[in-house]
Amino acid sequence: MAVIVKYVVERDGVEKMTFASKAEADAYDKMLDIADELEAMIQGSGLVEQDSVAEALALYLAERKEEVATILKGKKKPAVKSAEKKPAAKATDKAA
Repeated sequence: MAVIVKYVVERDGVEKMTFASKAEADAYDKMLDIADELEAMIQGSGLVEQDSVAEALALYLAERKEEVATILKGKKKPAVKSAEKKPAAKATDKAA
C-alpha cells in the first residue's frame, strides 16, 4: 500500500485545490489571500457593480502579480523573443 501526501487549500470550508507539495499549496494560498485583498479594494472603488466581476478581476490580477508589480513600478515588460512571438493574423479583403 502506498502512502500519498496531499496538501489541500481550503477557503471558507470549500476545497479549492489539491497539491503534491507544501510549497505549491502555500503559494496558491498566498495568491488567494492577495486576490481577497484586491477584491475588497475593487469593490470599495465603486467602479465594478457585480461581485462576480470584481472577484474574477481580483483573481486575474493576483495570478499575474509579478507582471502587475512591474507595471506599477513604471517598468516595461521584457521584450518577447522573436521565436516566441506568434504571427499576426492577416486580414484578407475578398470584395470582388
